[in-house]
Amino acid sequence: MSSDNACFNPIDNGVPRHIAIIMDGNGRWAQKRFMPRAVGHRAGVKAVRKIVEHCAKDGVEVLTLFAFSSENWRRPSEEVSLLMELFLSTLQGEINKLDKNNIRLRFIGDRSRFSESLQKKMLEGEAQTSANTALTLVIAVNYGGRWDLCQAFRTVNQKILAGELKAQDIDENLINRHLSTADLPEPDLFIRTGGEQRVSNFLLWQLAYSELYFTDTLWPDFDQKSLEEAILSFKGRQRRFGHTGEQVLGKAVTL
Repeated sequence: MSSDNACFNPIDNGVPRHIAIIMDGNGRWAQKRFMPRAVGHRAGVKAVRKIVEHCAKDGVEVLTLFAFSSENWRRPSEEVSLLMELFLSTLQGEINKLDKNNIRLRFIGDRSRFSESLQKKMLEGEAQTSANTALTLVIAVNYGGRWDLCQAFRTVNQKILAGELKAQDIDENLINRHLSTADLPEPDLFIRTGGEQRVSNFLLWQLAYSELYFTDTLWPDFDQKSLEEAILSFKGRQRRFGHTGEQVLGKAVTL
């Protein structure tokens, strides 16, 4: 882990610097209302807008959203096509709004499977918002934590073969610098909506010291109050990073 994020922090009761969310439950939200899953995905986009707005207002520095995993290609082709169309149309409609609100847009994941038009729009969005400073919005698309580690290891191996690195140079900091999130703080708070309690191949390395928060709320229903409840839970936890509770509180420890 990078020294910035895995270091001992005596008392941290503030707003998380980095929140990572698995937005689960769009399809079930629609099915509960006897509607097509597509309706749930569109409702999920509206929830994204609200949460981005609230995170920016609350002073969160980074918000990472798991929009499409490398495993999601296994879904029915009709649903995948719909998701791609929704993704493209949402980008076209939101980039200017993000830019106007000083929000920087980033994408992580393997873009090679996406259409040229979608890849182009992603690059345009990143370029247009690159100088913004209010909030970094990271969208994980065709992303998997194992993919992230594999691409980091491949890059490190190539540098070793080229003589730029030696095998003994490999440590946690080196690996961290080659991940897709290398320039970002690691997530302080991980949220998963929809009732499932697993990380599903999301930010496997980066979540090592994150506080985990699971809620039964389906993503389209996850609103400002839901976010505040998650942050309140985070503020009430003692983050020890391997230290004792007494050390965190600054008390003397008797052995």
